[in-house]
Amino acid sequence: MRVTFLGTGGAGGVPRFGCACPACQRAKAESRYIRRPCSALIEDGKQKILLDAGLMDLHDRFEPGELCAIVLTHYHADHVQGLLHLRWGKGSPIPVYAPPDQEGFTDLFKHPGILDIRSLTAFEALELGDFSLTPLPLNHSKLTFGYAIAHRNGARFAYLTDTLGLPQDSDHFLKQWGANDIAVDCSHPPAAPSGKPLRNHNDVPAALDIIQRSGACRGWLTHLSHETDCWLMDNPGALPGSTTAAMDGQVVDLASDHSP
Repeated sequence: MRVTFLGTGGAGGVPRFGCACPACQRAKAESRYIRRPCSALIEDGKQKILLDAGLMDLHDRFEPGELCAIVLTHYHADHVQGLLHLRWGKGSPIPVYAPPDQEGFTDLFKHPGILDIRSLTAFEALELGDFSLTPLPLNHSKLTFGYAIAHRNGARFAYLTDTLGLPQDSDHFLKQWGANDIAVDCSHPPAAPSGKPLRNHNDVPAALDIIQRSGACRGWLTHLSHETDCWLMDNPGALPGSTTAAMDGQVVDLASDHSP
């Protein structure tokens, strides 16, 4: 199983419009530090599954029939906006799986075009070829699922964005499941003691706690903001050796590292 982080940024992306912070300046100077809307591609040589659809160039990135499915974490705009153009394409329907949020993205529901939108149920696995994706409820302002993704060859990968901590049932599932690799929302640097309480998204300590509690071999931070990038720039070496801030375009081949 191969995972490609197509986008690793939060809603505002990096660089943030109008911002002159060190992280945004770095991203303007070196394109490898740009963070686009959070998204990942899961593939095994036979099938390709897109996780979230916030990238606005999906119609250019993929050929008709290339994706066997699109799986959404939730219906916030930065995770679905790429579908608004893709839906007007021609050809075979594209299966789109998502949480059962009836308010969802209203215009998309009214005019789905070639998108075949289907609802998932928490903890009921979706079987797609050699992949099994189990939806895990997350803590967010909109109904949101993370996914525990298992391949028939034994590789496993959990994708958990957007969330602040985990509901008890999802936390328990991951402990029992034993994810080999895990990607976790990390939208904020460590919260200042006098700062406002976190809402909707993890800071660095909360993300690291999820990774540690899951028992994962490796952790990847995603849905990163420019503030988090600034903190990482100021604190090199602050992350555990088994945890890395994911970058746009980064490819992780799980089969070669973790297959039994």
